[in-house]
Amino acid sequence: MKFELQHTSTDSKARTGQFHTGHGVVETPVFMPVGTIGSVKGIHFKDLKEDIKARIILGNTYHLYLRPGIEILEKAGGLHRFIGWDKPILTDSGGFQVFSLGDIRKISEEGAKFQSHIDGSRHMFSPEVVIDIQRAIGADIIMAFDECTPGDADYGYAKKSLELTQRWLERCINQFEVTQPGYGYQQTLFPIVQGCVYPDLRVKAAEHAATYNADGYAIGGLSVGEKEEDMYAMIEVVNNILPAHKPRYLMGVGNPANILEGIDRGIDMFDCVMPTRNGRNGMLFTRNGVINIRNSKWSADFTPVDPEGDSFVDHQYTRAYLRHLFQAGEMLGPMIGSIHNLAFYMWLVNEARKQIIQGTFKPWKEKMVIQMRHRL
Repeated sequence: MKFELQHTSTDSKARTGQFHTGHGVVETPVFMPVGTIGSVKGIHFKDLKEDIKARIILGNTYHLYLRPGIEILEKAGGLHRFIGWDKPILTDSGGFQVFSLGDIRKISEEGAKFQSHIDGSRHMFSPEVVIDIQRAIGADIIMAFDECTPGDADYGYAKKSLELTQRWLERCINQFEVTQPGYGYQQTLFPIVQGCVYPDLRVKAAEHAATYNADGYAIGGLSVGEKEEDMYAMIEVVNNILPAHKPRYLMGVGNPANILEGIDRGIDMFDCVMPTRNGRNGMLFTRNGVINIRNSKWSADFTPVDPEGDSFVDHQYTRAYLRHLFQAGEMLGPMIGSIHNLAFYMWLVNEARKQIIQGTFKPWKEKMVIQMRHRL
């Protein structure tokens, strides 16, 4: 995967770039809608392409492995063909999902044994198995298998966990090097930097990951219960070490303010379920703040959801109509809310890119962070 660093902000570490994959070029900063099981919940791919203008989506190894299953995906010719998506796909390794299973998983040197949340069946994810699964899924960018530590983990646990993740990384890279992509285009592997909220562990993790000269790097284990200021501090620690000429992916983060703060600190790639999850529940992001569309105050408000917005949702639907859909339990309401929020996230990273190029990112970001935290 070729990455080109294009512009760097004069008053922050924000930057723009682009990377090339077998399914097209992606400009950064970029937000990746989460398509956990091969679909972005409630969104047609036509809307993703034409209205939301997504450039890359994320799939999840754990969920796709359980269903539809690797055999089906291989018969289909990979995930791209199975779902009808011709743009890039990134898969996470399933490490976070295994971590979230709690009492129905057991982690050892070999890997992670777990029970399916669907039917209770037992499975084993080792670094080698996870690479093979992602090869079969056919994502353009795949992740190394890691243990995701909770944000409140004590130092001893975080240190042992990081050491295990680093040993797993070596096995992932070895397996990646002795296997081949199966669908006629190249795949690339990102190491994941862990270390919880401990600066020395994050330094150790970033230095270790950088020795592999990967095409890009992911930062994991953040936005999992730690304070926001700790998350931002860890991003700064890691990005001071990771190579500047490679893309940096902050996994699972976050709200619009988090994304702008991440860009400010040199992050290039983001994903999060927040825009669709919040959209399904009537929490809508706008340039001037957050709207709970279920509130009665919007019942006779015939202005657009975001008067300054440029998505088709903002041109076609009023706040009053959208509130009516939610109150009536009509499935169109959550769909429109999800589309609106994803379109807003796309606008946000695209506008950040423009501001970086113009040299005005920092003051724009400071204003936007305040505005977007406001409840309308």
